[in-house]
Amino acid sequence: MSTTPLPTLPDGTQAAPPSAAPSVKEPVITMLKTIAPQKNGGRILAKLNDSLGILMHTVLPPLLGFVLLLGIWSIVSMTNKGIPTPQTVWHAAVVLFSDPFYSNGPNDQGIGWNILSSLRRVGIGFGIAAMVGIPMGFLLGRFQFLSRALDPIISLLRPVSPLAWLPIGLLVFKRADPAATWTIFICSIWPMILNTAQGVQRVPQDYMNVARVLNLSELKIITKILFPAVLPYMLTGIRLSIGTAWLVIVAAEMLTGGVGIGFWVWDEWNNLKVEHIIIAIFVIGLVGLLLEHALLWIARRFSYESN
Repeated sequence: MSTTPLPTLPDGTQAAPPSAAPSVKEPVITMLKTIAPQKNGGRILAKLNDSLGILMHTVLPPLLGFVLLLGIWSIVSMTNKGIPTPQTVWHAAVVLFSDPFYSNGPNDQGIGWNILSSLRRVGIGFGIAAMVGIPMGFLLGRFQFLSRALDPIISLLRPVSPLAWLPIGLLVFKRADPAATWTIFICSIWPMILNTAQGVQRVPQDYMNVARVLNLSELKIITKILFPAVLPYMLTGIRLSIGTAWLVIVAAEMLTGGVGIGFWVWDEWNNLKVEHIIIAIFVIGLVGLLLEHALLWIARRFSYESN
């Protein structure tokens, strides 16, 4: 087998055979194989760091706050024997929530029925307040004469404690249940009126000028111009109202009796079951928190749809 002679370079030397030329592909491939696992590992570490950061900023602070609360509670219960320990309250809660919907008569019902009864009163009073307060807020914000006429009355009645209206409700309705609902209505209506009216007054005047040029009716001005602009203010008033309503219903039910979380707290106090009162405090706070977050979710949905 004959071999091909190698070419001669200008200087008289022979060129190197092809096998002697340095290979470029093999070092590059080796380098990529070495770097690839490092890059994947770096991404995994970055994701772990992000997850730990989210955990540290969102989960850890509330957890530490709750642990601090339990620590203070334990110290207070050791110094004051009338305050039950967290362990005692926990065991009582397990027994209480094992059957929350029992019914042994009108004055002996489970905590579940009491919560639902309070929510029903809040829902009725709050709903009536929304049907009255939001349209009234639109009218007060839209018409300056009406706003000036009713502003002194609202300023006079708004600072009055809602419980001061409870005897008026008992006098008018002759029953405790509608009197408590009336109290919820009174305490819920003011934030809706004031926030809605403020939102209407802050609508840019250019919008109203365009409406006049187009000869829009008052109904179209309210539905097409005012309502989208006033929606954030209105939802803020609704949030404030529902929080106030849930606060007031507990005190109102303590005074009126019947079925409800407020009456249940007072009844447990008469029975000297302090651990049940502490459970009710946590339940009232949890329900109020859920109501607020539900309204926040609704507000975000409405804001997203309006945009």
